[in-house]
Amino acid sequence: MLDGFTVVLEPKNLLYCFIGVVVGMLIGVLPGLGPAATIAILLPLTFGLEPVTAIILLAGIFYGAQYGGTITSVLLRLPGEASSVVTVFDGHALARQGRAGTALGIAAIGSFVGGTMSVVALSLVAPFVAAFALDFGPPEYTALALLGILLVSTISTGGKLKALVAAVLGLLLAVVGRDGFTSAERFTFGNLSLADGLDFVPIAMGLFGLGEILYNLEERHRAVSPPTTVANVWPSRADLRQASGAIGRGGVLGFVLGILPGGGAVLSSLAAYAVEKRRSRHPERFGHGAIEGVAAPETANNAAATSSFIPLLSLGLPANATMAVIFGALLIQGVTPGPQLVTEQPELFWGVINSMYLGNVLLLIMSIPLVGLFVRILRVRPAILAPITTLITLVGAYTVNNSVFDIGLVIVFGVIGYLMKKFGFDPGPLVLAFVLGSLLETSLRRSLLLFDGDPTGFLTRPISGTLFALFLAVALLPLGRAVARRRRSDQAPREPIER
Repeated sequence: MLDGFTVVLEPKNLLYCFIGVVVGMLIGVLPGLGPAATIAILLPLTFGLEPVTAIILLAGIFYGAQYGGTITSVLLRLPGEASSVVTVFDGHALARQGRAGTALGIAAIGSFVGGTMSVVALSLVAPFVAAFALDFGPPEYTALALLGILLVSTISTGGKLKALVAAVLGLLLAVVGRDGFTSAERFTFGNLSLADGLDFVPIAMGLFGLGEILYNLEERHRAVSPPTTVANVWPSRADLRQASGAIGRGGVLGFVLGILPGGGAVLSSLAAYAVEKRRSRHPERFGHGAIEGVAAPETANNAAATSSFIPLLSLGLPANATMAVIFGALLIQGVTPGPQLVTEQPELFWGVINSMYLGNVLLLIMSIPLVGLFVRILRVRPAILAPITTLITLVGAYTVNNSVFDIGLVIVFGVIGYLMKKFGFDPGPLVLAFVLGSLLETSLRRSLLLFDGDPTGFLTRPISGTLFALFLAVALLPLGRAVARRRRSDQAPREPIER
């Protein structure tokens, strides 16, 4: 762990940590263009960097964006990030009362505390998770990949059926190309460019980059009110006392939910807000300027953004769409996330984790002074930003393999991403299923060879058996709820019909 600090404190890594946090905050301020889209667009720029430097940069963008989205939520009632949607309710209400500075100050403190709590816990927990994962073989990875895809699909922001459809499409895309066992070509239609399979970069850049740009251009007609004046940024002692419990609970809840596949910052912020409202003696205050309604979700989303690195680095399992993009970045850098990462590349593992300590301090220092700059950025018209971002996306896609075919893939998946957003399909399950698809197929086929084709062999191993039991529980839970609701409705007393 101490060696990790020596890696982070190298001038080059310090610079890229700073750049990542600033870019993340800027992206969080711009509504619609989230960290997954930004990281996907910037992937080609990381090719010339060392692996640890590249991941420090991308990680900074991820957790920096969580606070940036707060600024527009408070000042404009327009969440810059999906995880900041809940902050709109009480943050903008405080701004209308002339307390925008207080809301932003509490959000900055909560973000720092939540992120720091999560990094400390990450430092303690991740090595044990990695040590436990050393017992994983093909059957365990098969069960883990299936469970991850199912959890992401069932906890997705869109409907469950739509998320499952997106996940199935992602699995289908994952099998395009040569079969790794028989070398037979699958779904290539005689196109040599598809013989090695679909590349992750054009898919991510199309779905999250170009797709988001097209969708946001369509939504540009929405009027945005002028930014509120920010004053008295530092909260009072009474505000800090009132928010302290919410910050502590939000940090713990965010850390736990961030580890789960499909959880992440969005679910954590929603859950933290619901917990505070339910336990409050005066729940009617929420939505009208309750300071806990800002502190809890902002703490939780930063804690979750950090803890989602545990399954990525320790198990090689991305917990959400942004982690899937960072997973792709690691693979491009020649780094395979998983249990061996702690022992084989400790400088990368601990360098990335320890960079988050420094990144959270930078967030706290810069968040308040830069509010004025971020408010000015909000006034830049989408008609100016969209063409510049599109050009960067297409040029970046071409530079990966110097392939015009990749530009075509970006455009195709950009249109698919736009249509998915328009019709309520979350692209996250598609990307996660695509990333986990190759792991799932390889592990499943190796397991069946190991068990001589007997699928019951998965249940004879303790870890894989437990994971499959969890898979069945999660899959059958909605059915059980539907049956219970039907029984309650059948048992409910009916009013006599008057004749």
